[in-house]
Amino acid sequence: MRVAVLGTGTMGTGMVHSLLRSGIDVTAWNRNPDRARPLADDGARLATTSQEAVADADVVLTILFDEEAVLAVADDFVGSMKPGAIWVQSSTIGVAGVRRVAEFAIAHNVPFIDAPVVGTKKPAEDGTLAVLVSGDAMLIEAVTPVLDAIGGKTVVAGTEAGDASSLKLACNAWVASLTAATAQSIAMCVDLGVDPKLFLHTIDGSASNTPYAQLKGGMMLEGDFTPSFAVDGLAKDLHLMLDALDSDSGELLQTLSKAFDEASESGHGSDDISAVFTTFRK
Repeated sequence: MRVAVLGTGTMGTGMVHSLLRSGIDVTAWNRNPDRARPLADDGARLATTSQEAVADADVVLTILFDEEAVLAVADDFVGSMKPGAIWVQSSTIGVAGVRRVAEFAIAHNVPFIDAPVVGTKKPAEDGTLAVLVSGDAMLIEAVTPVLDAIGGKTVVAGTEAGDASSLKLACNAWVASLTAATAQSIAMCVDLGVDPKLFLHTIDGSASNTPYAQLKGGMMLEGDFTPSFAVDGLAKDLHLMLDALDSDSGELLQTLSKAFDEASESGHGSDDISAVFTTFRK
């Protein structure tokens, strides 16, 4: 099986490594060639254009920032895909966005699977992402080696494009909520004159504890915002969540969106989402 990975940012790079470990032939492409170049040393073939990347691929996996990027790149490569090649769309582009992309694929007679992933840098590198998929069951079965290579589990969300992306938004809403809630509690300790380390120590071992709170809380205490999931990415996803819901059903999301937007606007857009702590500690 030959796979073209279009997009070699944090997630795409990890996916390439996981595919290579599974013995899959990978061609990588990025709009900025410098981002893809190190992957040649890891065993990936590099393409100078997206058309070149997909020409002999059985599976084309897109992992780009937003819908605009996906459609712009797809417009370039779709005519170069070989007959029967399957497009696995893993970018987080929202429900309406993935449906528009699916319509584009149908218009060009390209088999399409909605396949966003849950996880950040380390799970991508380790091949332990949760892969959420929706689409034709036969197409999903055909790309199982790819899904197994990049993920620790595959969750079939439905048969329609948008089902998997809906589930992805719900998962990222949970991530945003946990991160902001952790930041709020640590900031409260600081404001009230209590050692904030005691908050993490107190919940550790209790039913209310999560490894995620300990991880992100520790980063907040250290002021270490090395990105595994950037503020700008989650801020973008929160806007997609609000777009997907009725105006009366997203009050918490609106508050979260404001917090992550403020973190981005204050210069932390490329930092890890734990940098939302700065919003609570102005």
